Amino acid sequence: MDLYFNEVFKVTEDAMDQYGAFNISLVVDLPLFIDPFLLFNSKKPKYKELHSAIIEYLAFLRDRSVAQNISDGLLRQWFCFSEVRQNWLGFCAGGNDGRGLGIDFARALSSNLSALFSDFGNENITKGSHLEKLCLIKEGVGRDTISDFATNLIKAYLAEYTQAFAIAYIKPELRRKFAVQRATFNYETESWMPGIYDLPAFNGDFVLLTPKEILTKDETWINKEDFFREFDDIPTAIQNEPLRAQINQYFRVLREI
Repeated sequence: MDLYFNEVFKVTEDAMDQYGAFNISLVVDLPLFIDPFLLFNSKKPKYKELHSAIIEYLAFLRDRSVAQNISDGLLRQWFCFSEVRQNWLGFCAGGNDGRGLGIDFARALSSNLSALFSDFGNENITKGSHLEKLCLIKEGVGRDTISDFATNLIKAYLAEYTQAFAIAYIKPELRRKFAVQRATFNYETESWMPGIYDLPAFNGDFVLLTPKEILTKDETWINKEDFFREFDDIPTAIQNEPLRAQINQYFRVLREI
């Protein structure tokens, strides 16, 4: 049985390693998360651009939260995010269907952006603003939630990253053009726009690859020896409670600079 991306799409592991993509399982989600700290700390301009784009969208949400009483319809449009199941990452008992970020998260985010973080994006902090501040919104927010949020906001990049690999390495009969919903945000119309990408096709859906260098892992969920060979070069994610404490301290220090 073919378990991994490279097996299903007939590409070599060396090709994926050279490209920098993680070789995901197409059977079950793996306990891996996109870590915004890795985007911010990266020396690569593209990753810094992605981090800045995330901050720009949060600033938009802040402005709308302060300026108006947002309806449930707009909360669902702007603040809710479905899990991007096509990257096969995160916590899931089977398959790749997670919970995503629903209306409760949306209401908490809107309320706190307007009340607690009214200066978000405009702080007197020499090192800039950070998505990690979201961890302070409510108890229970952790690496999986942060990863889901970040994945949604860099979805267009992940689609472009996967498309470039697919065109170079995957046979045309194993890929097709997909309309990826909520790929980019149009600030003029204040709406999410789809994008068309040539992507690997699996069970009637597309697949997204993720660069290894922006991933962290949860070792407690890795209990199959066959997975260890893939996780060796992925750093371990900090647990949720210490993560929130560390981020609180991180922002206290930054505000003293």
